[in-house]
Amino acid sequence: MTADGTTPDTGPQARAGALLRLPKLWLVPTVLTGLLALLLSLLYMGGIVSPQSELRDLPIALVNGDRGKPLPGQETNLGTQITRAVVSDGAGGKAEWRTLTLRQTQDQLDSDRIYGALVIPAGFTGSIAALTTTSATSRPTLTVLTNPGKGSLGSSLASQIATAAAHRASLTIGKQLTSSAPEADPTQKLLLTDPVSVTTRVGHPVGSHSGLGLSAFYYTLLLVLAGFMGGNVISNGVDTGLGYADNEIGPWHTRRPTVPISRTQTLLLKMAMTAGITVLSVSLVVLACVGILGMDATHIPLLWIYSYCAALAVGLGVQAINAAFGGIGQLVSMFVFIVLGLPSSGATVPLQAVPGFYRFLSHFEPMRQLSDGVRAILYFDARGDAGLARAWTMIAVGTVLALVFGFVMTSYYDRKGHKRLTPQPA
Repeated sequence: MTADGTTPDTGPQARAGALLRLPKLWLVPTVLTGLLALLLSLLYMGGIVSPQSELRDLPIALVNGDRGKPLPGQETNLGTQITRAVVSDGAGGKAEWRTLTLRQTQDQLDSDRIYGALVIPAGFTGSIAALTTTSATSRPTLTVLTNPGKGSLGSSLASQIATAAAHRASLTIGKQLTSSAPEADPTQKLLLTDPVSVTTRVGHPVGSHSGLGLSAFYYTLLLVLAGFMGGNVISNGVDTGLGYADNEIGPWHTRRPTVPISRTQTLLLKMAMTAGITVLSVSLVVLACVGILGMDATHIPLLWIYSYCAALAVGLGVQAINAAFGGIGQLVSMFVFIVLGLPSSGATVPLQAVPGFYRFLSHFEPMRQLSDGVRAILYFDARGDAGLARAWTMIAVGTVLALVFGFVMTSYYDRKGHKRLTPQPA
């Protein structure tokens, strides 16, 4: 560069048309772009394209409150008969029916352990028996409870399964009633054929500003993106500031003097800056979501602390991966924290409704662990047994792994003498 800030003429310059004819210039971008497009399509769509066919063992409670005497000629009351039929059928393997009391059911709804419930009320057998007499005043009712805090799709799937089970029970009871009342008039026979009504109500409500149970997922995504993008911005900024990368903004190009520093010390610097800058980014996320947009949230101090630790764990992981893998580190961390994390998070599509590959990933993928904690804080009164305790544990494990992996790799590179090279113009 000359004294007036211009670049001297160094001779003939390459032309784009000539370079486009070089196969080697096309090879790497073409292969990587094609692979990325294919992998992203398979991974994202593979997790959500067929939840009904993949659905297995969705946990749903079954409450039998019927304590009435059996109908004439039967050994058990109708509540017990329905319970046995529903449990033995299992909705074709799609549901994991849990026979619970009403109190146990409410506790599991409140602790994020079931997606819904089917409730047989007290006196159910007696109200069915009354339909064959002139004293009947209304159809007996089975109640389906939903849990929107588990996500709109999961709650809807549970509601569909429970409602279908209730209708099957009604038709089965109807066959018994019509065969035992051959003298009934046509109107009464119509009632006896399908004698039970089904009502649906919310078993564990969430606020009206909770995105129908999806605010936890999108808030978690914001935390992951804050950690991921923040980590990469900090990494690139430090490399530029230390003279290991060029800084180009539009037509302006600068190159700082290279600062002699080891890989380990560089990683320590990046992680320390990540810890500091994440305070600002997380505070702005909470301010935007809760303060400006009015997202329903309680336990605000806890939400902020959890959000900071979650985003920091992701940011430290990004720094460790970048330090270990160098130029492709950003691509590797994108797959670890986002590409594989979204379909295995269980936050939009229940893990019981995704292929086994994603259920396997969910045991350790960061987004699933973080979303469980966010859901517990936002919807389930920050209960530890609603997923918050496990989320804290996994954040701690992830942070330790990031620190150990990052510093082990950089220390190895330093011992081997793999110094960071300073690119020079050809």
